[in-house]
Amino acid sequence: MKTERRRLTQARIGVLMGGQSSEREVSLRTGAAVHGALCRLGYDAVTVDVGPTLSRDLQEQKIAVAFLALHGPGGEDGSIQGFLETVGIPYTGSGVQASAVGMHKVTTKTVLAAHAIPVPAGMVIKRGERISHAQALRSTKLRWPVVVKPASEGSTIGVTIVKKPAQWNPALSLAHRYDREAMVEAYIPGHEVTVSLLGRENETPVVLPAVEIVAPGGFYDFSAKYEKGKTQYLCPAPLPAAVTKEIGLLALRAFEVLGCAGAARVDFRITPRGRPYVLELNTVPGMTETSLLPMAAVQAGIGYEELTERILESALARMKNKEHAA
Repeated sequence: MKTERRRLTQARIGVLMGGQSSEREVSLRTGAAVHGALCRLGYDAVTVDVGPTLSRDLQEQKIAVAFLALHGPGGEDGSIQGFLETVGIPYTGSGVQASAVGMHKVTTKTVLAAHAIPVPAGMVIKRGERISHAQALRSTKLRWPVVVKPASEGSTIGVTIVKKPAQWNPALSLAHRYDREAMVEAYIPGHEVTVSLLGRENETPVVLPAVEIVAPGGFYDFSAKYEKGKTQYLCPAPLPAAVTKEIGLLALRAFEVLGCAGAARVDFRITPRGRPYVLELNTVPGMTETSLLPMAAVQAGIGYEELTERILESALARMKNKEHAA
């Protein structure tokens, strides 16, 4: 590993952050924290605010490796990964396919369900379709409340817990503001829990301690996620040992089924009887001061700087492939 670390320390690392998604501000915070950690570790790292001049910026700054700190569409959906593949710059985290599948919640659910991983029942309503709440509940065999959310957004943006008919059309309009597809799915009562994973090349990913999220009002929305003191985090999650083991195995299975690399986070709802459902998979987990991945890593004895370095190592395989091709 010393030899491989030397290869990374000799390369200029661009921390790609910002972007134009609704999660821009969170991404800037993630990027700033990652950049600080890399500099403290002795890496030659610079920040790159992703925009229309990205190609020129990467060339001018002589970026050899990209550390992806982008969230949301354009950063987690395979777009930036495909661009970096095209220009030959190795990058951290999951590849194009895993990123694209992981960002699109409908596709993620379809793939996971095909591998017997439990997901909430539901349906998709496209922008412009006129489907009443009665039709939707009848076709899905769901009851109130239901969750309505955009198919390709993060940070709980555009999500509504719909408890009565009067909320139906506004919830769909909000979801369709962010995506042409709105997901309608069962609301799973119980615990909100997330499991982070940290992968290394040719090694089974490490499953980090689960975190239970106790949000004000029971809804882990954008403000609950990013405003300090609003939400209580319990790590390790106070769950029965059997449930903890099960969600760890399910998270690992989801990571492997989608073909993820580096760090990822799998979000669950767990019923009062202990039955888990996977809600989504995040291929570029947040790295801010309130983010769940660093919290879980610390519980496992992995400090922020070590975590950052281990995510950086996920670019090594792509560096080797580039060198081999050359």
